[in-house]
Amino acid sequence: MTRALNKNKKPETNNKNRACNYFLGSFGSPCSFWHLAWYATSPAHACAASYTIPRLNARIPAHHAVILRYGRTFLQTVHPMLKKLFQSFRSPKRHTQHIRTTPEVLNSGQHSLQKAQFSRYAVNIVERLQNAGYQAYLVGGCVRDMLLGITPKDFDVATSATPEQVRAEFRNARIIGRRFKLVHIHFGREIIEVATFRANHPQNDEEEDSNQSSRNESGRILRDNVYGTLEEDAQRRDFTINALYYDPVSERILDYANGVHDIRNHLIRLIGDPKQRYQEDPVRMLRAVRFAAKLNFGIEKHSALPIRDLAPMLREIPSARLFEEVLKLFLSGHAADTFEMLVDLQLFDPLFPASAEALEYNPTYTHTLISEALINTDLRIKQNKPVTPAFLFAALLWPALPARVLRLQERGMPPIPAMQEAAHELIAEQCQRIAIPKRFTMPIREIWDMQERLPRRSGKRADLLLDNPRFRAGYDFLLLRESAGEQTDGLGEWWTDYQDANDSERRDMIRDLSGKDEGTGAPRKRRRSGGAKRKRTAGAPSATGE
Repeated sequence: MTRALNKNKKPETNNKNRACNYFLGSFGSPCSFWHLAWYATSPAHACAASYTIPRLNARIPAHHAVILRYGRTFLQTVHPMLKKLFQSFRSPKRHTQHIRTTPEVLNSGQHSLQKAQFSRYAVNIVERLQNAGYQAYLVGGCVRDMLLGITPKDFDVATSATPEQVRAEFRNARIIGRRFKLVHIHFGREIIEVATFRANHPQNDEEEDSNQSSRNESGRILRDNVYGTLEEDAQRRDFTINALYYDPVSERILDYANGVHDIRNHLIRLIGDPKQRYQEDPVRMLRAVRFAAKLNFGIEKHSALPIRDLAPMLREIPSARLFEEVLKLFLSGHAADTFEMLVDLQLFDPLFPASAEALEYNPTYTHTLISEALINTDLRIKQNKPVTPAFLFAALLWPALPARVLRLQERGMPPIPAMQEAAHELIAEQCQRIAIPKRFTMPIREIWDMQERLPRRSGKRADLLLDNPRFRAGYDFLLLRESAGEQTDGLGEWWTDYQDANDSERRDMIRDLSGKDEGTGAPRKRRRSGGAKRKRTAGAPSATGE
């Protein structure tokens, strides 16, 4: 009998242990605990003396259910906090560059900068603002470039004075900008840009004043006129190498973000969380590339990591602003390196979608042509020769053009009208992404149009083309196409010789073309003696070449 009772008690004890283990194991499997607690505290079992736990065939006393009821309420409150805590343990360490509350101060003996190296107008502005009771420093690129031994093109001042207070101090000052309010102080042809210290934007939308600060749904800053302290301004800078403040009065550098260290190590490092900072202003991705190419720096790996995923955000940037940024990218003297980085970081696609598609389907020709154009552009800039954005954009967009021209010709359109129509469509599409002004789109079309006219040299056409104002640009573009491997039947060499020839030699060169079709360079068919005039084939040019 006793043995029988013990047999009956053994399963009960085991079930209690199983219930306990089930409860304790719920932290590893939350659904199990919620199942237990919900069942034990449901109204259907509220008056029961004990409860059977599903799937375990175990029973627990009623007073344990009360504990479970309050335990469930407690865990419903605590569980989200515990979940975040455990996730923080599992998540990788965030690599963000934070700003010091107290800057590293480099005295005059600890750096190479001298007051006399900077624009005397910029130094005068700093001194006058300091004498008026404001904080003022030379900041950003001019300090960075001076430390690298590069002559700055611009000198910027950051101050605690508001734009209105700056304008009150200088009669030659003018407030500009709405998204980012600045002051331009004019000294003849030289303009010094003065910016008020910026602060971080309010995290709560209700606290955000739309006249001072606003963001769109993706986090991009639309208006940035929240003023703050020097420390907050350093936090708002984009890269550590730009968060350097030079006081020409005391000749000290204030370094809030290890910018001097990154300059010495040739690193472009974003301040703060890279993803958030790029979302605030996607153009920072282009700036990172521009500085890296210009300074021959590398982009720090955690600053580069989000770029490929966030590259499509460039489509949200106003097309007029992107035009200015593209000019900075490709007219800095480092366009070839810039192009390689844009392609590698997938930033070329949102800027030039049609050319990016051509780069995918015809990579060798497209890459070679654009690279050759940019190498030539860099060389001209180094030689202080003029560079026109029209030629630059003509080269960047050309790889997407021939396929469009061919499609129109297959529909029966003659070559020159097909070129003109395709050029119009391509430029219109590109202007939706980058607002190329009309003063450049017209020359682009003329350069492309010359590519169809240059093969047509018979009669007086060659001399008329030489007198065309766009001949030189069209001829240079023809040589560019040949350098990229495009077959033109020696057309570039012919035009090179024709320009160097005297009148007699030119007549002989034109006479030698008489046995070839003027439009394509293919052999001309012989006419039958006494026969009717040969009919012009479809797509061949008329007498005027139109």
